[in-house]
Amino acid sequence: MTASSKQSRRDAVCGGHADIVVVGGGPVGALAAIRFAREGRKVRLVEARAKAAPLNDARALALSWYSREALAAAGAWPDDLPCTPIDTVHVSQQGAMGRTRLNREDLKLPHLGVVVDYPALTQAINAQLETAGVEVLWQTRVTAVISLSGYATVNVSGPEGEAALTSRLVVLAEGGALADSLPGVRRRIHDYHQCAVLAEVRTEKAPDGVAYERFSRQGPFALLPHGDDYMLVWTRSHEDADRLREADDDSVISELQEAFGQRQGRILSVGPRATFPLALRQVNRVSSGRVVLIGNAAQTMHPVAAQGLNLGLRDAIGLADALQGLDDPGDASGLAVYAAGRRLDSHAVVGFTHGLIQLFDGHSPVVSALRGMGMSVLDSVPPLRRAFARHLVFGV
Repeated sequence: MTASSKQSRRDAVCGGHADIVVVGGGPVGALAAIRFAREGRKVRLVEARAKAAPLNDARALALSWYSREALAAAGAWPDDLPCTPIDTVHVSQQGAMGRTRLNREDLKLPHLGVVVDYPALTQAINAQLETAGVEVLWQTRVTAVISLSGYATVNVSGPEGEAALTSRLVVLAEGGALADSLPGVRRRIHDYHQCAVLAEVRTEKAPDGVAYERFSRQGPFALLPHGDDYMLVWTRSHEDADRLREADDDSVISELQEAFGQRQGRILSVGPRATFPLALRQVNRVSSGRVVLIGNAAQTMHPVAAQGLNLGLRDAIGLADALQGLDDPGDASGLAVYAAGRRLDSHAVVGFTHGLIQLFDGHSPVVSALRGMGMSVLDSVPPLRRAFARHLVFGV
């Protein structure tokens, strides 16, 4: 390819000025891009993954009913998207009394939430990006983000070479690395020195819409209904996670059965284990000039209570709502509205999940008895139980 043809392809990539550039094509960034495009804005989405690349991702995502409805309202949840409903959440601890049951009837909802495979949800969202008219730059990485007084620049590198994209606003919805270069943005990091262990689990009894959150002596775990099986998400030390990944299935089944008990009868099988390291990361501010942070760029958290993605989707919705009708989406007043509107929800959810890990870390009889008493009170006082369930589904 000649130098002139390379230049013309770079010009084609740039294609003039966009209203908004979104960096990161996961569910959070894609939802924001779709909302912006449906409001008539010119939107570019930059995604490092190739469009046709297979998604070898073991995660099954637990979405609240609010998140599911928000995606459906944006056209990103087709009627035939395979998912498993969650109607009841059963919370308990190993070796002590006390439990809480949250039920869809508490909130008069069709379901409390759903479990969907990450690849299936991503495929549905990608289809809606095209329908909504979002220009997606696949297989393209961002090398720098620069905010100026009237616009922002995103330097990218992709199949067509390097280019500079300009827009009135840049939305970071990627893993968070780009935020470290933004003026005034600092990141609080807490390493839990733990991993999440994921595996498919089959039990003697069918899930029947019940999800379990269990605080075991080895670490908290969730069993999420996933078709006729469960998806296990078990928090363990790095050493334990490595051991469980390599152990034979019978050993893992025995260990899980002891921690879980007989609520679903015998555990019949467990699939291959995948592991992910866990850390809390939260920025001190969600905007810097004409750059704003949502989802994992703003905060990542422990998977206990399955709040991370739901919080990120509420970020996307909150940003789109705050900027609706503004001529300049990068105007400081609109970004201030977004930041103020998301502050309570973000800090409350991050604090709640971090606090749960601290609360259930000790296993003395006195501490266990107090925890059990708290769960029993929550379960037996309907207004408290409904308020707790409402916060999990709709945020704070």
